[in-house]
Amino acid sequence: MLTIRALTVRQNRRTILAGASFAVRRGTVTGLIGPNGVGKTTLLRAIAGLLPHDGALAFDGRRLPVSARERARLIGYLPQGHAVHWPLTVRRTVELGRLPHLGPLGRLRADDVAAVDRVMAATGIAALSARTVSSLSGGERARVMLARVLAANAPLLLADEPVAALDPGHQLRLMALLRDEAVVRNRAVFVVLHDLALAARCCDDLVLVMPDGRCLSGPTPSVLTPDPLTAAYGVPFLVTQAAGVPLVIPTLHPIPETGVPNHAR
Repeated sequence: MLTIRALTVRQNRRTILAGASFAVRRGTVTGLIGPNGVGKTTLLRAIAGLLPHDGALAFDGRRLPVSARERARLIGYLPQGHAVHWPLTVRRTVELGRLPHLGPLGRLRADDVAAVDRVMAATGIAALSARTVSSLSGGERARVMLARVLAANAPLLLADEPVAALDPGHQLRLMALLRDEAVVRNRAVFVVLHDLALAARCCDDLVLVMPDGRCLSGPTPSVLTPDPLTAAYGVPFLVTQAAGVPLVIPTLHPIPETGVPNHAR
């Protein structure tokens, strides 16, 4: 769905991303991983049209539209954090996700109401409809902000650390919801994750941003290997298998040359 060629972002004469090239496939969850400060948020913001950049971005083979309204219909962007600056109810907050589709008067039509009802049910927040978002717990607020983005029905969803500060149960449920949106509704989901075990479990593909601004991309098992992970994060990694998915273990000491199966190095 999304093809990126030689994407380069410079800020204050510093190159943040250097010629990133990869694709995000429809019907899949693609994880964006890498150490702090390498430009993961910058990459999402550039795709969303919020930062100037060089390179080519194509959506289903066509150049992405420049108009903010047109791009908002194609791309849903969930930034870091779940801050809400107005005392809005949960339902009104989710309704804001329909803004790219509303006419000049900004009135919700039947299809807008149906879209809002669907995502509130899918995220499990229908019972919270009349509460103000500021009164919710962190996990509840995370689901509300995700519902607002999903309400736009954009075929590409960008999510920046949506599971940060959530407990393991909320993390798994939120990632399961993103997978349903990708697989069942045939969307493409591109999500920033710091938990490599969660990335291994939930992502079909990965994009690893290296400290020099380059990107390594491919199917999850091909990216979660010791050499690129060590180059990116600066510590040795042990990669083995558990419950059918890669088990990624960072260490502070070199991996012994003996006693570790070859496939696990």
